[in-house]
Amino acid sequence: MPLAIPPSECLAARVYALRKTLTILRDPSSPADPQTLALGALGWLLQSESRAERLLALTGLTPEALRGGLGDPAVLGAVLDFLAAHEPDLVGAAAHLGVPPEALARAAAGLAR
Repeated sequence: MPLAIPPSECLAARVYALRKTLTILRDPSSPADPQTLALGALGWLLQSESRAERLLALTGLTPEALRGGLGDPAVLGAVLDFLAAHEPDLVGAAAHLGVPPEALARAAAGLAR
């Protein structure tokens, strides 16, 4: 007998209710959107106050310019260039995002176009 789920519930809620699990599959061979990777990397960077301060100091960005430039390829490219200049951060951000470090370098190149 099917479960009665109100039509107002989202698809994910209906799938979960039926199977009790929800798995989101991502094709690891497909390239991720450069802006998405850069925003994810920025989120990782900002989790550490020392990394955030270093980002601002070395890029010359202000917190306001960073907030205002979240959709600007130049600002997002600066974030990825910052990571590429310090391998431990590049590797840490890539691990956090579940991508190889090379994917972040490719994303930087994609934003520069």
